[in-house]
Amino acid sequence: MTQPAMIDPSLSPSELPLEQWAQAMQSRLQARLQATQLQVLDESYKHAGHAGANGLGFGTHFRVRIASPMFTDMPRVKRHRLVYDALQDFFDQGVHALAIELF
Repeated sequence: MTQPAMIDPSLSPSELPLEQWAQAMQSRLQARLQATQLQVLDESYKHAGHAGANGLGFGTHFRVRIASPMFTDMPRVKRHRLVYDALQDFFDQGVHALAIELF
């Protein structure tokens, strides 16, 4: 999977343009969960006109594909909780939906 440019994982979403949120989320998840596989996709354009869409086509609906050694022997719900917890401030700033695919 292609690695986007690293963005400081400690930055708040409010410090970044919406167009960089997928990269920022990827940096954050890499830093906090030591992902061995990771991809963050902004799929907001697929949800135009749906609940939570902002009309811009980016910044509201994301897909995360992730594998992490931290997930070992952990139930799926707890794995998802780790991802959500790492990205909570993005939700606080306007992320509406997150699809999580665990490897």
